[in-house]
Amino acid sequence: MDLTLWLPRFTAAMEETFGERLLFLGLQGSRARGEAQEDSDIDTVVILDRLTAEDLAVFRAAAETLPYREKLCGFVSSAAVLRSWDKGELFGFVRDTVPLKGDLLALTPLTGREEAQKAVHAGACALYHACCHNLLYDRSGAMLAALYKSARFILRAKVFADGGEDCPDLTTLRNALSGEDWEILERYLALRAGAAENLDAWGGPLLAWAEGLIVSYEKGEKTE
Repeated sequence: MDLTLWLPRFTAAMEETFGERLLFLGLQGSRARGEAQEDSDIDTVVILDRLTAEDLAVFRAAAETLPYREKLCGFVSSAAVLRSWDKGELFGFVRDTVPLKGDLLALTPLTGREEAQKAVHAGACALYHACCHNLLYDRSGAMLAALYKSARFILRAKVFADGGEDCPDLTTLRNALSGEDWEILERYLALRAGAAENLDAWGGPLLAWAEGLIVSYEKGEKTE
């Protein structure tokens, strides 16, 4: 698909459907980062002045007119809900969004290092639980790869939380890491390149890494 042709059609469809109620449109995920593969989803952000179940039905009908409808997914919200969203989650959300229409920062404040610390802690908690579940029950190599992908975004927040710069792409993130953090990203890159999933050998270190972050960033505040 040619994203440069698809995005204007999507924007026009949303503008025609919602008019002045449409406050923001954005693109997220691998297509926004320039890392998409042929089967990658199209992760979009749609923010309206308000949002009802009827609005979602109208959105769905408008989306049916677009090519590659099966790839369309993403975040839909009212402005009020977005402003009240968990600030730790907003750290990555704001930085992973490429604007197509409107100003996202006019709808939600730019998050800083405190929110990045919360993002690390919350992400590590979710990762720890999923690692335990996978090693014990699912025993899935595909799930292991997905968990290492999640770790990539935790690492981005961690670098910023620890006083570094934002690292939106893999090259800058890799250059900012060292030690155990660097090893975690290297395993993610290997899995992304098609390496065989080594569940027990790579699942254990990921679990231990998540545990260390949970303790270090308790309550969203880094502790020594």
